[in-house]
Amino acid sequence: MRALLILLSLTTLNSTFGQDTPNPQPEVRRGGPRVFGQPVVPNADDVRAFPEPTAGFDQKRDDVPHGKLEMIEYDSKTVGTRRRMNVYTPPGYSTERKYPVLYLLHGIGGEETEWQRYAQPEVLLDNLIAEGKAEPMIIVMPNGRAQKNDRPEGNIFAAAPAFAVFEKDLIDDVIPAIESGYSTLADREHRAIAGLSMGGGQSLNFGFAHLDRFAWIGGFSSAPNTKRPSELLPDPKSATTLKLIWLSCGSKDGLFGISQGFHSYLKEKQVPHVWHVTGRGHDPPEWKQALYYFVQKVFRNEA
Repeated sequence: MRALLILLSLTTLNSTFGQDTPNPQPEVRRGGPRVFGQPVVPNADDVRAFPEPTAGFDQKRDDVPHGKLEMIEYDSKTVGTRRRMNVYTPPGYSTERKYPVLYLLHGIGGEETEWQRYAQPEVLLDNLIAEGKAEPMIIVMPNGRAQKNDRPEGNIFAAAPAFAVFEKDLIDDVIPAIESGYSTLADREHRAIAGLSMGGGQSLNFGFAHLDRFAWIGGFSSAPNTKRPSELLPDPKSATTLKLIWLSCGSKDGLFGISQGFHSYLKEKQVPHVWHVTGRGHDPPEWKQALYYFVQKVFRNEA
């Protein structure tokens, strides 16, 4: 309920999470140790974990094999309708082998095409797989707004409850649809979840709530729907089952304190994780480079 009230209050802001609007005006949250919208106060360890990607990292190349991006439909018992999701299969996809799956979630102003528009995951993965820097994987980009009219129309913040409902849709409908329709490795060690802004909050909330389903969790510029650190991970020892916890954000992002606060909690509890801070704001270039590095870490033992 607290997260819902926070999100609904954001209707007064001049910009929205997950839309192509750099540096949204932040919101102030009271009643707890975290206050959003205050000036960013960097700590000594709020630094890059990775350099800027090299030029051309996001350019489609004719000299590498290409995967396939397709829009599919599935039956959602949760919503009571057929819904759409964008699915990337890697070059040479074959039912003769099984693949790990990354569930990649969008922001509050987006839908199932947002990642394709902002970051072209199919291009990033084609290039990285060809270079041997990423495992061949399936990427599923569903619509995280679990309601019958799931278009980002009108007052997008009024759909905040539907983003919470998506947890059930993901677990009960999306994952079974993917695992029945594609050749997947259907265990937690080969299942990852990550997202940007609102989708970052969803990924942290859902991932930590379902440690039996996901072994790789990533939050990029996570929004105020993110639960408090002690709610996300009340038992830090349970995180030992995870292969990767990824947190990233730009230091010019008004929501920086959300990711920074969780990083501080994990550091205090001595929970291994990646903390990657750039000088960017709340914008697509931030999310593209985060995805670029995240997919090089998932499904690899050295992560």
